[in-house]
Amino acid sequence: MVKLIFRNKTWEVRPGMTIEAALRKLGIDPEAVLPTIKDTLITADYVLQDEDAVKLVAVVSGGTR
Repeated sequence: MVKLIFRNKTWEVRPGMTIEAALRKLGIDPEAVLPTIKDTLITADYVLQDEDAVKLVAVVSGGTR
């Protein structure tokens, strides 16, 4: 199984799907998070492998002018 971790929640999904498909299946907007594995950013087309642990980091926008 693959673990997806976002803040204080953890989900498990089956390997073999892309991270984008997994996020959509869970109802998470793929553009609202940055998926990482071992602190390395992965792309939307990354195919999840058994035992992956994906940490989702919220995208923050804004700033000063």
